[in-house]
Amino acid sequence: MSRISSGGFAKRITMRLQEKYKKNILPKLKSKFSYKNDFEAPCLEKVVVNVGFGRHNKEKAYIDNVVKSLTRITGQKPILTKAKKSIASFKIREGMTIGACVILRGSRMYDFVEKFVNVTFPRVRDFRGISEKHVDENGNMTIGIKEHIVFPEINVDEIDNVFGLEVSLATTAKTKESGLELFRLMGFPFKKEENK
Repeated sequence: MSRISSGGFAKRITMRLQEKYKKNILPKLKSKFSYKNDFEAPCLEKVVVNVGFGRHNKEKAYIDNVVKSLTRITGQKPILTKAKKSIASFKIREGMTIGACVILRGSRMYDFVEKFVNVTFPRVRDFRGISEKHVDENGNMTIGIKEHIVFPEINVDEIDNVFGLEVSLATTAKTKESGLELFRLMGFPFKKEENK
């Protein structure tokens, strides 16, 4: 009996989401918006996970904790982001490290989105769905997560600090409507908002 590694499991999850897009989501998008070919239909392009250090930007232990946690959550080592200009009121100098960022594409992106929708959202306290306002006019979506401990990869007993993060999902959609439909078909739980 052969063992299935965690990487193999992740690959099966990824293939499931990619196949779902090709077999189910893509035909529905083409039908609803009358796209003539597959390339006109919107698809997920990249996922950006971003954390700002705020007042902790000089604390090495805090930064190391964020980097370690982001690596566990995304499966990829983050890059440290630096300030592009000085802002005196925030005590920020040009070139100062102010955050960490991970850009996911391809199989890791699909793996992250699958877990984000099916595992992470149900673990968020008092979660009642995503507002459509999180999707911009170009069909991209940005979601703020207050506590990174909602991700299943994080062991609460091993962490020193709880921090918030921002997840941005970039698509090839041209309109808000097509972006919203893509996210709905991918399983993102939106609130039922009253039509104005």
